[in-house]
Amino acid sequence: MRIYSDEMKNELQHVKCNACGRNILVENGIVKEGLCSCLEKFGYFSNKDGQIHRFDLCESCYDEIIKKFNIPVEIEESNEIV
Repeated sequence: MRIYSDEMKNELQHVKCNACGRNILVENGIVKEGLCSCLEKFGYFSNKDGQIHRFDLCESCYDEIIKKFNIPVEIEESNEIV
């Protein structure tokens, strides 16, 4: 869950993990620790047509969730860290 300084979402003020509720470290509008952010726009042929779902997970909750996958997450190394 993200909280911004104003309605225009100019500066990120606060982030909470949607799973455990833990506060994620944010300094000067920048997330300073591992975070998985998801945005899904459901379209036709789903039970959520026209809905947009957003959530944030701390790295620990993300790790717990992907442990339950039958097919592992694809992981590759990146030369550039954003």
